[in-house]
Amino acid sequence: MTVLHGIRSLCAAALLAGVLSACATTGGSGARDPLEPLNRAIFGFNETFDQVLLKPVAQGYRAVLPEMVRTGATNFFSNIEDVWIAANNLLQGKPEHALQDVMRVAINTVIGLGGLIDVASDAGLDKHNEDFGQTLGRWGIGSGPYLVLPFLGASTLRDGIGLLGVDYAVEPVWNIDHIPTRNTLYAGRTVNARADALDAVRVMEEAALDKYRFVRDSYLQRRRSLIYDGDPPREREPEDSSSALPAPVPAPGQAAAKESGNETIYPRSDMGVLIAYPVIAGANRGASRSFR
Repeated sequence: MTVLHGIRSLCAAALLAGVLSACATTGGSGARDPLEPLNRAIFGFNETFDQVLLKPVAQGYRAVLPEMVRTGATNFFSNIEDVWIAANNLLQGKPEHALQDVMRVAINTVIGLGGLIDVASDAGLDKHNEDFGQTLGRWGIGSGPYLVLPFLGASTLRDGIGLLGVDYAVEPVWNIDHIPTRNTLYAGRTVNARADALDAVRVMEEAALDKYRFVRDSYLQRRRSLIYDGDPPREREPEDSSSALPAPVPAPGQAAAKESGNETIYPRSDMGVLIAYPVIAGANRGASRSFR
């Protein structure tokens, strides 16, 4: 069994715990996060992994490689994502967005040197952010309980099933048969994504009194916004006022987000990227960058 498949098995076990918890939950203020003790333990494990291994590697990666190279890597993986994003837009009944995604792939692959340069964004074709968890949400399936997945971070029962059951089943990098190539690409994407997020995570760490709660509430807020394309229906005020949803944390010198029609584009990519810091895995999927 490869390391990646071992991680997937751990995540599947966490999803099973979420299913059992959902069956046992009858409502109340704990219905959104009935597995909080377990989730906090996994969150702590993810954070330790990040601080001990992933963050130092990402810092070294950013120190060694020039920004142009890192931007090219981000755009390359973002271009791969656009294929599945187009499929999800089609499944959600948004053919115009799906056509834009297909055009992005064609333009960036041919003119953008295999996706290294995001020519399509400069041409006015905005990057969208869709995955199968969002598609399930658009179909009316509820999010279920909040879950923290080992290594993958913030999720929900619905999003975790979408990620592990469907997104990874069609994700090109995950499905490369040649194991050394697959692992190299996956590790490179992970480190590049973590390097992109260094500043945003630092700001979040300085701002949050309870990082677990901040990440959880930011993730749930953002996912709800994405499902409704930035215009979610109004929810009842939560009984526990301490769980009010914060705004996602921008990187220093950046606006929190760039509005593009009904889409909110955040300053990083990745669908299903293996990364230990939950706010990165859950909150910042879906952006590519242009060379400046």
